Amino acid sequence: MVSNPQIIEIAIPLYLDRTFHYTVPERLLDQALPGRRAVVPFGRRKLTGYILAIAEESRIDNLKEIIEVLDQEPLWTPAELEFFSWAASYYMHPLGEVLRTALPAGINIRTRKGSSGENAELTGGKAILREKFYLPGPLSETTRRPGARALEILAVIRETGEIQASVIRKRFGSSSPQLKRLVELGLAEVREREIYRDPFKNRTIMRDTPRRLNRHQQSALDTITENLGRHQYSAFLLYGVTGSGKTEVYLQAIAHALENGKNALVLVPEIALTPQLTGRFQARFEGGLAILHSGLSDGERYDEWRRIRRGLARIVIGARSAIFAPLENIGIIIVDEEHEASFKQSDGLRYNARDLALVRGGIERAAVVLGSATPLVTSIHAAHNGRLTLLELPERVENRPMPAVERIAMKGSKETISAALATALTQNIEAGQQAMVFLNRRGFATFLVCASCGQALSCPNCSVTLTYHRQRARSICHYCDYAVPAPGTCPSCGATELTELGAGTEKLEFELRELLPLARTIRMDSDTTSGKGSHERLLASMGDGSADILIGTQMIAKGHDFPGVTLVGVINAEAGLGMPDFRAAERTFQLLSQVIGRAGRGETPGKVLLQAYDTEHYAILSASGHDAAGFYQQELEFRQDAGYPPFTFLAAIGISGNVEQAVTEQAEQSARLLAAIKQKLKVRVEILGPAQSPIYRLRGRFRRQILLKAVTRKDLRRLLLAWRQESRTSSTVRVVVDIDPVDLM
Repeated sequence: MVSNPQIIEIAIPLYLDRTFHYTVPERLLDQALPGRRAVVPFGRRKLTGYILAIAEESRIDNLKEIIEVLDQEPLWTPAELEFFSWAASYYMHPLGEVLRTALPAGINIRTRKGSSGENAELTGGKAILREKFYLPGPLSETTRRPGARALEILAVIRETGEIQASVIRKRFGSSSPQLKRLVELGLAEVREREIYRDPFKNRTIMRDTPRRLNRHQQSALDTITENLGRHQYSAFLLYGVTGSGKTEVYLQAIAHALENGKNALVLVPEIALTPQLTGRFQARFEGGLAILHSGLSDGERYDEWRRIRRGLARIVIGARSAIFAPLENIGIIIVDEEHEASFKQSDGLRYNARDLALVRGGIERAAVVLGSATPLVTSIHAAHNGRLTLLELPERVENRPMPAVERIAMKGSKETISAALATALTQNIEAGQQAMVFLNRRGFATFLVCASCGQALSCPNCSVTLTYHRQRARSICHYCDYAVPAPGTCPSCGATELTELGAGTEKLEFELRELLPLARTIRMDSDTTSGKGSHERLLASMGDGSADILIGTQMIAKGHDFPGVTLVGVINAEAGLGMPDFRAAERTFQLLSQVIGRAGRGETPGKVLLQAYDTEHYAILSASGHDAAGFYQQELEFRQDAGYPPFTFLAAIGISGNVEQAVTEQAEQSARLLAAIKQKLKVRVEILGPAQSPIYRLRGRFRRQILLKAVTRKDLRRLLLAWRQESRTSSTVRVVVDIDPVDLM
C-alpha cells in the first residue's frame, strides 16, 4: 500500500497574494520542516521558497515536488512565523516578500557545497565565513628545509602562537606557497575557525555602573519590572521630558530582564543615534550585544544576524528593520523616540516598526516600552484611554532646569542668523561652551531663480526645485539626485544671472565660519554623513569637546546627550508648518521640542534662541513654553473636528506611472470601484480623491492618491479586500496600498 506523500505549504518571495503547496520526496522528509528554505519548481524557473507548515491535506492534484532543502536548521521559530504572517495580513503584503524582508541581504543566493558534499552554511553575499589560522607544530628533521621567506613567516607564527592567514598576507604579501610548504613539513598546522566581522572593533569602552534613579525614574522602573516578572504582554508609554533619564530606565529594565533569563530588543529611529546608544549599552553590559542597521556592510549585517539566530546575542539594537531580528525569548522591547516617522518603511513592505513592536510583544508575551519626550498624539490618546500604561518623567535628572527659550521674530529680515543669535554664539564660545544650530534644510540655497525671467531652476523628473550646493558646484534634486553645474544658466531664457533664495546648512556653516573664524565648527547632514562611520566621528567630536559648534538638520535633534551644549539656535522654526499634511503641527512641535531639549543637559543651564517668521503658531508657542499638555489638547481637538487619527483609521492608495493619462484613468477607475463597493457593503469609509500627490511627479513618475478614512479598522479592511479582488490594474501603472500612512507627500 502506497502512503500519501507529505504536502507542505510554501511562500514564494514574489508579489503574489497566495501561498503554494508542494509534495516532499522521501529523501527530504526529515529536512522539509517549517522555517527552512527550499528550492522549488515555479513555472519554468527554480526559486527559493520558505516552508511555512506541514499541510494536513490538499485538494490540489498533480502537485510538484520540492527539489532541495537549503537549511540544516530553521531560519525562524514558530512565534516568528506567526509574527510575519500577521504583518503580511495587516499590511496586505505577500507573505513571501515579508519573509524575504526579514532576512539579511544576500541570503537567498545559491547554496555552497562543503568538502563533504553536504550543504554548507548560508552565505551572505560578500560575507566571508571562515578564516585560516596557522598554529606552530612540532619541529621535525626533514631533507628539504623551507626557504628564507618561509622561515621568516614561521618565526612570526611561533612568536604569536596563533595568527590569522589574512594578517600574514598583509605583512608578507602573497604567501600561499610558503604556508603550504610549512604545513607539509609539519612545522605549522592549519585550522579553520568561523569568525564574525565586528562592527564594534577599534572602539574603546569604559565600564559603567547603574546610576541612582530619582523618584520618577524609580517608579517607572518598578512598574516595568513588576510586569516583567509576570511574563505576559504589557505596553507602556514612558513619557519623559528631554534630559529626564529615559535611557537609564531602559538600561536597568533590560538588566532586570537579563537577570530573569530573558532577552531584549531595542529600536531606535535613526542610524545617527546608534553609536551613542550602543556605547552606553556596551559600557553597561559585557558582550552579548548585536546591532542591525543599514550602515553596516552586507557581511557585517549577515554576521550579526547569524550571531542573533545562534543565541550569541542577548541584546539587539537597531533601526526599524531590527523588529525582524531572529531573537528568541524576548522579555522586553524598547522603542526609543517612538514618535519618529522614520520607523515607517516608505516602500515595499510599508510596515511601521513602532506598531509592530506592540504586535511582537504580544506574541512573545513581553513588555513593550514606547519612550519619548514628545509622544505621538495617538500614543497620548491611547494612554488616556488605557491601551498604554502611562509612565511619566516630568523632571530632568538632578533637578536641572529646562532651557530658557527666546523667540525671535524674523518678519522683514533677510538675515540667516539674527543679531541676537550671533551675539549669543559669540559669548558662548568665549565662555568655552558648546552650541548647536539647527536648520532643517541642507545645501547652500534652497533654490536658484533667474533674475531676468523669474523662472526657478527645477528638476525635470520631479515637481520640486533644485537645491544649490556651493561646495559641490551643483544644483541637485534631493529626490532623484538629478544635478546640473551651478550656478549655471537659466534653462528658460539662457540668462547667466541666477539669484540665490533660501538657506540651507551649508550656507549656515559658511556664515558661522565668517562670524566665528576661531570656533571649531562641524556640520551634520546627509551630505556629510554618507561615509561609513561618519555619524560616529562627528558625534565623537562633540562628545570629547574637540568641536565648539554643531550645525545640522533633524539628525542633531534626536536623542543626543552632550552635557557641554549650553546654547541652541533654531533657524526657520516654522519651516514644516506649510506642509500639506494634517500632522504638520505635530511634527513641528516634536522637532522643536527635541532640538530645544539638547541645551542645558549638563551642570550649566541652557538657553535657546528660536528664530521664526510666525512666532505665534500654537506649535511654536507650546514648544518654546515647554507646554506639551496644552499642545496635545489643542491638537486632539483639531484631529477630532477634522476626522483624523486617533479618531479614524487611514489607508492611502497610491497610483503612479510614466504615462500621465494612464495614471489619471487608473485613479478615477479605482475611485469609482471603491465607491460602488462601499455602497454595496454599507461600510462607513470616507473616500477622498483621487487627487494629485503634493509632489505630483517624482523620479519621472506621475502620482495620484486616494485617501480612505474609516471609523473602524474592520470597515476599512473590508473595503480594501473587496476592492483588491475586483480591481484591474493597467500594466503601465503601479498601484500600492499603504495602511496607516505616515507620509502623504
